[in-house]
Amino acid sequence: MNLSKTNVLFMAVCTGLIVANLYYCQPLIVLIANEFKIPEANAGTITYLTQAGYAVGLFFMVPLGDKIERKRQILMTTFASVIALLIAATARSFLILQIASLLIGITSIVPQLILPLAASLSAQEQRGKVVGTIMSGLLVGILLSRTLSGFIGEVLGWRSMFYIAAGICLLIFFVIQSKFPVNKPQFKGTYGQLIQSLFTLIKTQPVLREATAINVFSFAQFGAFWTTMVLLLSGEPFNFNSATIGLFGIVGASGALAAPLVGKIGDKGNSRIAVGYGCLLILISFLVFYFSIESVIGVAVGIVFIDIGIQGVHISNQTRVYSLLPEARNRLNTVFMSFSFLGTAAGSAYGLLLWKLGGWHAVTIGCVVLSLVSLMVYGLTYKSKSKKRKAQND
Repeated sequence: MNLSKTNVLFMAVCTGLIVANLYYCQPLIVLIANEFKIPEANAGTITYLTQAGYAVGLFFMVPLGDKIERKRQILMTTFASVIALLIAATARSFLILQIASLLIGITSIVPQLILPLAASLSAQEQRGKVVGTIMSGLLVGILLSRTLSGFIGEVLGWRSMFYIAAGICLLIFFVIQSKFPVNKPQFKGTYGQLIQSLFTLIKTQPVLREATAINVFSFAQFGAFWTTMVLLLSGEPFNFNSATIGLFGIVGASGALAAPLVGKIGDKGNSRIAVGYGCLLILISFLVFYFSIESVIGVAVGIVFIDIGIQGVHISNQTRVYSLLPEARNRLNTVFMSFSFLGTAAGSAYGLLLWKLGGWHAVTIGCVVLSLVSLMVYGLTYKSKSKKRKAQND
């Protein structure tokens, strides 16, 4: 069956609401630090524990979508997310909150189960557009989650945000049960063979390797920025509270408007070009951030650049990856996304380390270095392909 526009809309909404679980904690770092009486940088560890949990869930759970019925897996994982969020909401020690954060990450993989399902049910000529539309929902969820979380945290306290998120996920559970189509997998081997095949895909698919490497460095910059931005804006000269910091998520949501456009470019066979432009935009964003240590307008402009850049890199790479082996989309997505979010987790830790060493300027310089590395990977692969084409012509 092909997906209707209504199906795609439901998938986009569910994707955005569930992926938000990964980012609610970011504007709440200061509030959590105050309650548990720990340094803000230490409280920030829950951001990369959540991202690391997501990467673990991606690697070990998403491949099952090629082996078991996808709708059933999505339902089970969504319910598990409700439980993890309730543990966070009721945590009485920071250690329990850290454990809950890891579990929230592991159980919030549903968007990466929905995307391969949507790709499998889409016509080839519409696949990039469908993926781009669902990715719009995902990015809106990522960015507006911070706005909602900052406001709820300031008005009702940080625990209320996790209670509300648990309620949202429970509602999504019933929507998925009612609206999502059944989709049977094709893989007949064991779970061990399924995991082993991930390494085979890495070895045999050069496009997968290139797309994943570029995503890792791009997501690392994304994680470093959004984790340390909270520390920048909560201190001098801004002194913003969590609600005000969360409003910057609305600025970033403008990047979501680029997703369907990027998807259409991918449908025309120009995905790799969009990746290069995305990498350049991310680099420009950190140059803007470097000179915006006391400028709200500069930070806002940089956020627009980094989020449109991330969209260009991520959606274009994801469209390229999905076009490789239709029967292995969940496993391809596993490799691509698990390493991407390991990049986010590492980037959050990297950003906190740079913050301790030299504050905002150290963070921005460190991210410029990562931008140059991602562009180098892009350029070296392009050069390698050009040499191969020349050798074939000769």
